[in-house]
Amino acid sequence: MYYPDELIEEIRARNDIVDVISGYVRLQKKGSSYFGLCPFHNEKSPSFSVSRQKQMYYCFGCGAGGNVYTFLMEYENFSFMEAVKFLADRAGITLPEMEYSKEAKEKADLRAAILEVNKKAARYFYAQLKSERGKRAYSYLKDRGLSDETIKTFGLGYSNVLSDDLYQYLRSQGYSEELIRQAGLINTDEKKGVYDKFWNRVIFPIMDVNSRVLGFGGRVMGDGKPKYLNSPETPVFDKSRNLYGLNRARTSRKPYFLLCEGYMDVISLHQAGFTNAVASLGTALTPGHASLIKRYVKEVYLTYDSDDAGTRAALRAVPILREAGISAKVIRMTPYKDPDEFIKNLGAAEYEKRIQNAGNGFMFGLEMLEKDYDMASPEGKTAFFREVSRRLLSFEDELERNNYIEAAASAYKADPESLRKLVAKTAVNEGMARPVERPRRSGESRKPKEDGALTAQKALLTWMIEDERLYDKISSYIHPGDFEEGIYRRVAELLYEQRAAGSLNPAGILNYFTEEEEHREAASLFNTKIRKLRTKEEEEQALKEIILQVKARSIDERTMNLDPADMAGLQQLMAEKRKLEGLRTLHISIDHG
Repeated sequence: MYYPDELIEEIRARNDIVDVISGYVRLQKKGSSYFGLCPFHNEKSPSFSVSRQKQMYYCFGCGAGGNVYTFLMEYENFSFMEAVKFLADRAGITLPEMEYSKEAKEKADLRAAILEVNKKAARYFYAQLKSERGKRAYSYLKDRGLSDETIKTFGLGYSNVLSDDLYQYLRSQGYSEELIRQAGLINTDEKKGVYDKFWNRVIFPIMDVNSRVLGFGGRVMGDGKPKYLNSPETPVFDKSRNLYGLNRARTSRKPYFLLCEGYMDVISLHQAGFTNAVASLGTALTPGHASLIKRYVKEVYLTYDSDDAGTRAALRAVPILREAGISAKVIRMTPYKDPDEFIKNLGAAEYEKRIQNAGNGFMFGLEMLEKDYDMASPEGKTAFFREVSRRLLSFEDELERNNYIEAAASAYKADPESLRKLVAKTAVNEGMARPVERPRRSGESRKPKEDGALTAQKALLTWMIEDERLYDKISSYIHPGDFEEGIYRRVAELLYEQRAAGSLNPAGILNYFTEEEEHREAASLFNTKIRKLRTKEEEEQALKEIILQVKARSIDERTMNLDPADMAGLQQLMAEKRKLEGLRTLHISIDHG
């Protein structure tokens, strides 16, 4: 942690969660909590709950939950430290200067300077577009159907016909030639000397998720080459890890992205109301792009050009997305080439229909594959299915693979069982089959890490912060050492420490987890969906069964790892086993009076 625990907690305490979230979500008070429509999934009835008492939020629909830091990390996609700085500023708290090594400070200073000069350049390009010199570029954008509001929203600009115009302007503003070069805004030639990277082009500023200008794309207005020109890689710009339009698409709150090929496609879609459109930056989709997308959505609709190059790009993108855990669908835009052209001719309503009729990415690949085979001949059809079987092997999950086997068999009128056998045979022939696991004998130990056991531990943690009386019941049988090593145990230790001190601050516990994934996982431990039970007796029985499950697993795990010479440890385990057996016949009473 970069800042003291006390400061992190002070910042959290000075930012009431209801006040902060009210800036993003319309909340209404119901009882002791506030409710609104969840910003993390689409819903019509409010299931998003915010508790002022606990300083926590929870969605009963999608399970999102945590404290005020968690909310900003999820909604704004901040890192933990970015959320801390945002809330410190909101509360008027001055953060102490962080200690940097000399090298780290130089890198941070350079990045900040490049971002500053990029911002200045973007404003200059926009001013040029609006000036007399930018009339041709402005007319070009208007002829492409863009409104003034859209031009302003995306910060579009113009680099005028003088080849060192931006360079001279930035130098007049006090920026060094070396900094302008490191920002990727100028080149140097033996004959021409220093000249602008972009000139006589329409300019598209490329921004990160927080709308900071990382670089630029420039498009010629005639038949010049290259048609599009992008900023080179710089200390702030990596085109394989950024997406055009993401700064706006991330706030659309739709559960999927529309993935395009070009800037104009993204802008046209946004203008038509499809504000979840993004595009890769003049390069094919990379695993870096897929990882970035997964931070926001789990589904992508590919809306690439309908020509051969666009089809090939879509076919390459589907497995990359699937590898990252993102499902892909393919939108057909025939008879038009791209989304921009499609919407100009048929409109947004027809494009929405194409979204609804988008095809599965894997099945789209098979459809394109079919064109390479003579499906009218037995030999051609058999060869086709051999290739299909190879592709089906890419699904590691057996259930998913079987689903696709059935879908492929149905689409191409084959017997599912025959295709399943061909897939198995292909796996053996290509050395991809895994040995069949032998059945466990009775008495053989299983791996203790099972989803059901961890869910039970989450339920106990959730119950213990919900009701002090339940904490007293649970803690008489379960101690922190009974929880899974790592985050589960650390959260339990902190919770037990708080309860022993006579306080409860679950929102403060989350402050201890500053790594994004750890923080989200810790937040989830206090937000387990617990099925509403009809009667007090049912609740008592459920609590008893979960305590038994967690304790039995803990004892089994410690027994396996016990040193045979540890007599004291053995005696303790035997005592805990006796207590556990006694609990099986004991009635746990929960008094809600």
